[in-house]
Amino acid sequence: MDSKSKNILLAFYGDDFTGSTDALEFLARAGAKTALFIEPPTAEQLKKYPGLNAFGVAGKTRAMAPAEMEQTLLPAFEKLRQTGARHVHYKVCSTFDSSPTIGSIGKAIDTGMAVFKNKCVPLLVAAPVLGRYCMFGNLFARMGIGSNGKIYRLDRHPSMSKHPVTPADESDLRLHLEKQTTKKTGLIDILQVSNGSLANAWDQVIQQGFEVALFDALYQEQLMPIGELIDAQANSGTLFSVGSSGIEMALGQHWNFTNQLNPKPSWAHPGKAVPLLVIVGSCSPVTAGQINYAKSKGFEEIVLDAPAICNNDQQSIHAAISKAVDHLQQGKHVIISTGGSGQQQTINLPAAQLGTALGSIARDAASKTSLQRIVIAGGDTSSYAARAMGIEAVEMIAALVPGAPLCKATAPVSPIDGMEVNFKGGQVGGEDYFEVLMQGNLN
Repeated sequence: MDSKSKNILLAFYGDDFTGSTDALEFLARAGAKTALFIEPPTAEQLKKYPGLNAFGVAGKTRAMAPAEMEQTLLPAFEKLRQTGARHVHYKVCSTFDSSPTIGSIGKAIDTGMAVFKNKCVPLLVAAPVLGRYCMFGNLFARMGIGSNGKIYRLDRHPSMSKHPVTPADESDLRLHLEKQTTKKTGLIDILQVSNGSLANAWDQVIQQGFEVALFDALYQEQLMPIGELIDAQANSGTLFSVGSSGIEMALGQHWNFTNQLNPKPSWAHPGKAVPLLVIVGSCSPVTAGQINYAKSKGFEEIVLDAPAICNNDQQSIHAAISKAVDHLQQGKHVIISTGGSGQQQTINLPAAQLGTALGSIARDAASKTSLQRIVIAGGDTSSYAARAMGIEAVEMIAALVPGAPLCKATAPVSPIDGMEVNFKGGQVGGEDYFEVLMQGNLN
């Protein structure tokens, strides 16, 4: 890029689309004008979104092997560095989905440090408002985001311990990262966070030679002082950080409190979606429960032959689109799924093929109906689905469920252009999630 903007407080790179809209939401909630792009934006693209305080890139590295991640992230991080953003954040799922062979967060840390030359990388995964808590380095997660599900240590979580691609077998994030990078992770524990000794704890981590500093957090109000500390580290140049949308929450709260942002916005009620189209690539039991609830409320479900559509079986694809269009034209709400968690057929299917096929189905259905709102469910597949839909960028227009905002899509030469879109990860929402998105009830 040929110009830098002092107005860009933060630029983030998300490892998938649903997680990226999560970060978008918490920046927007804090009063930061934010846009989320599919690819690192050019200077010309940024000019189309005047007054930005922050922007993000919805990547797909969560589904990549380490070598491909490095090839993708090196140029992306360099482009983000050239914007002059005060902070650059590699945004990961709040359940730390990763392994040494797929979506390696360690590889992202190695790559980011090579570009930004941090002495120490802040790592914040806790996001209490989303039901994600870190205690003495161990991650705990509520069953479902925006729900009242039980809280489990990550390696005992009924869903995450059985994730089809990156099952959680270790809750201590330091040990988890040891399998992915040779860089050592120090801990600023919950006692240090609670007693106000953050600055001393940060100095100790650096003095002890740690290259990554993991922050514990249990309560939402603990995030703002963490944000203040992290922001102070950017005074000497762009700071690279890693973590969940807890980073955006922490910095956003700090910037809002210090009047560096606009007042927190109030969202207009978006109204009902008549009808609503839901595209599901997730095999999470949370999403399966949401499908069953929606069907009890009159939603129609079309179950795809996922292996067939991944193999570009045009007959199966056209049959699904035809059936969906018929229901939508009758004003019925439609769920197109791959069978939910009850079927194992989706487990070994490549996210690229499945997500691309699902996005193409959504795009074709939109071109043949008067749809105004589409929900895409599935973290691993969402980035590919968004690209197949022709989306260039999204901006938040309403807060409906924490971690999954309703957005307006910019999608040149696509029927999705100007439509309302919602991307949700497998763990997001209560059982009435799809009904909430249909009603447009503000959170």
